[in-house]
Amino acid sequence: MHTLNLYFRLIAAQVRSQMQYRFSFWSDLLTTAMLNGMEFLTIVLLFERFGSIAGWTLGEVAFLAGMMEISFALMDLIFSGFDYDYFANYVRLGTFDQMLLRPVNITLQVLGSRFVLRRLGRVMEGSLIFAIALVLTNIHWTTARLLYLPIVLISQVLAFGSLFIFGSTITFWTVERIEAVNILTYGGNALMSYPMEIYPTWMRRIFTYIIPFIFMNYYPALFFLEKPDPLGFPPIAPFLAPLVGIGMLLISLRFWQFGINHYHSTGS
Repeated sequence: MHTLNLYFRLIAAQVRSQMQYRFSFWSDLLTTAMLNGMEFLTIVLLFERFGSIAGWTLGEVAFLAGMMEISFALMDLIFSGFDYDYFANYVRLGTFDQMLLRPVNITLQVLGSRFVLRRLGRVMEGSLIFAIALVLTNIHWTTARLLYLPIVLISQVLAFGSLFIFGSTITFWTVERIEAVNILTYGGNALMSYPMEIYPTWMRRIFTYIIPFIFMNYYPALFFLEKPDPLGFPPIAPFLAPLVGIGMLLISLRFWQFGINHYHSTGS
């Protein structure tokens, strides 16, 4: 309870700081929502031209995209401290050394070191896309589906958060951020916004057996939309999201601890 209380105090301090300039906050929030909303407009234009993608309608793809936007934005809000673009500065400038000297859990410090409220704009944009998907599709909402939806979203948050932790840990050795990690985070977000069957076999294998993103959004969507599985996976595939999300987080935290144990200061 003490650890949680400390974390919320760190977050509350940042919220108060960012809310000091209300006009700037709301303009950033709306700008973030509008800029990210432009990406969905490209999907709409794509459907205007082709009508469907691999048998998926606009509403069904909007369902994929909406879930991804909500979960990725929430992850980017909660795991902002582990954003490797910024964490590399902690390592290079010696800020991380200061954190290590404090008598507080280091993971908690990094997690609570940054909380960017404007990410809520992307949550709003994702929620709007998801609402459009619900209007355009005829989903039969059973109790099981209603209960499983937040579990899937939380699992996606954990999965992407684990990649942020992984990317930050690598900077212990590289000092600078690695662009390749963006392929898995921001690239993975874009990839999972479309049906997986449109990608070549080699790419599907990477995102099935190496980075199992296919179980995070695509297969749960098949369950919610009651669509047949064209890839022939076992019936349990749509329900692996929580196992994959938790598994990826645990692995990344082990790697994070390994990195801390072998960390050598830059001397800054």
